[in-house]
Amino acid sequence: MDKEKLIIKAFLNELNGDDGAVIKNWCLSKDLFFENVHFKREWLSLEQIASKAMLVNISDAIVMNAVPRYALLGLALPKNLNENQIKDLQRGFLKTAKKFGIKIIGGDTISNEKIDISITLLSKIRKKAIYRKGLKIGHLLAFTGELGQSLKGLELLQKGGSLEAKHRFIKPKLRKDFFYKIANKVVCAMDISDGLSKDLSRLLELNQLGISWFKTLDFYELYSGEEYEILFAFEKKDKEFIEKMAQKYKLKLNIFGQAVKGKYEFRGKEHHF
Repeated sequence: MDKEKLIIKAFLNELNGDDGAVIKNWCLSKDLFFENVHFKREWLSLEQIASKAMLVNISDAIVMNAVPRYALLGLALPKNLNENQIKDLQRGFLKTAKKFGIKIIGGDTISNEKIDISITLLSKIRKKAIYRKGLKIGHLLAFTGELGQSLKGLELLQKGGSLEAKHRFIKPKLRKDFFYKIANKVVCAMDISDGLSKDLSRLLELNQLGISWFKTLDFYELYSGEEYEILFAFEKKDKEFIEKMAQKYKLKLNIFGQAVKGKYEFRGKEHHF
């Protein structure tokens, strides 16, 4: 058992273990975004740091079929940040919150040696929540978009290069319009934050199933983390509808496998600890 599983196991209950906790018609979620863990200051502007911190949290709400409404911010910031730098951070939070209709309603701030951000999101469930559990034999497995660019971007940054402001590593693309449209056909879903292979292993382990692959995916498609595309499953009878919706929203849809009896083993590098 890895240490992440050890921590989660102590708090397991009927509300825990998904991208968010569903309480009545609300979804509550939290993500951390820490300097020297998720980013380096020389890689992103302060506005980009705050914006990405919001986006990675919003991603969790979307895959639960929930619409973000309120946010609580936990900010640990260096004392040497000046007023203009703090305003840059504020701008990133506020612009992204406004884009998704989110109101920031409070939180906490402390001084720290680096920038550490914790965001709690309160989101309204649309009709019914979508969980990671629900996969059955015969269901088709798919992911949105193209995977691999986040890891390639990270590698470039680690070599001293730079990325355009619209690069996926800096500004994840969230697929809310497409996903909300197909949500009533989706049997289970999660966002791809730790790489397709790792997140697929979580989904299959939870549902005690394996996979029959339709195509061979390369290293970057399997192991690129922080993509924030959507991994989801659906019944064969809904394939045509989902494909039409992908075309409508000009989105690449990758139907890469089918759930079968068996087990899937993750063989990559752990992103946690």
